Amino acid sequence: MTRYLASALTVVGVPAGLAITGGNTQTVMTVTLAFWLAVAAFFANRFPRTVLVVSLAMVAGLRGSDLVGSGWVWPATAAFVAVVLAGQARFAVIAGGVALAYGAAWDGFVNQDHNGNWALAHVGGDALWLAAALAVTNAYLSTRRWQQEMGLRLEQERQQREVEAGRRRAEERVGIARDLHDVVSHTLAVVGVHLNVALDAFDSDPDEARSSLRLAQDVRGKAMSDLKSLVDVLREGGRAEPVEGLDGIERLAEQVRGAGLTVSLNEFGERSDVPAPVATTVYRVVQEALTNTVRHASARRATVTLRYAPTSVVVDVQDDGVAPEVVVDGNGIAGMRERVAALGGALTAGAGKSGFAVRATIPYLERA
Repeated sequence: MTRYLASALTVVGVPAGLAITGGNTQTVMTVTLAFWLAVAAFFANRFPRTVLVVSLAMVAGLRGSDLVGSGWVWPATAAFVAVVLAGQARFAVIAGGVALAYGAAWDGFVNQDHNGNWALAHVGGDALWLAAALAVTNAYLSTRRWQQEMGLRLEQERQQREVEAGRRRAEERVGIARDLHDVVSHTLAVVGVHLNVALDAFDSDPDEARSSLRLAQDVRGKAMSDLKSLVDVLREGGRAEPVEGLDGIERLAEQVRGAGLTVSLNEFGERSDVPAPVATTVYRVVQEALTNTVRHASARRATVTLRYAPTSVVVDVQDDGVAPEVVVDGNGIAGMRERVAALGGALTAGAGKSGFAVRATIPYLERA
């Protein structure tokens, strides 16, 4: 499309320019020059420098033969533009300078039909036209480069946002998987203990059996609420309810006590300074540690100790059960480690003083 436009403008512009400047001495030659310059402009995109040289040679030949009466460089404007668009602006300047110098010498010294003022005016007009054409073309190139750079930068930013969004989605999925494991594991452990108690006491102590079933039903109801909240996150527009924090640890201990395990909860320091993300992680660590105690440790007693310092909180869960010789980081322990590590803390799990122990230190910034 650009080639056709350049040729069309040349066919129309050259005769019009010669008529305006008084250079249309022979209409046939004017049309001939316009035609061949248009043909050359059609191939300017492929052979820009060659087309420019040929165009200037045709203009100089007809001017020198007095077949056209004006113009040394402006009839070849399309060829000059093509050279600049090809990234060879220096060649265009040099070629234009040579053509103007030749024209000044011809009009000033060889052609005796005009005086020096006429030659200066016409060559100077050609020079101004050429400077304007080159400047506009260069400005267009600069604008196009800037647009391309901006487009590339916007594309890179878009890709970066997609990568960040993908990373956040992956982190959310990992977080949901941890929460699902914590909720399901804790619920199955506690409900299983209550069902066993109810089964054992069904004939001998119906009241105790009913109490255990009621407690199992309460734990199940809370778990169903948590699971519904997690599933809602996976749905479009769903929003998770906040996970319980430090206030929920006492209720957590009560659930485990109902399963027959004696749980002691000790807190030292000011809990109000603990940020919400840290409080949630503390709750999950205690939940997972007590769940492991109920399921695996064969313990009768567990002690939960929380120490709140100005810049950190220490979680310590000890039981009197049987600690394994080799601790395997299953989903539960691995999940606790990842939660704590995400906040810059550290967690250890293994044999304690009399059983199994989980200890985590989670730092946080002191309030200003």
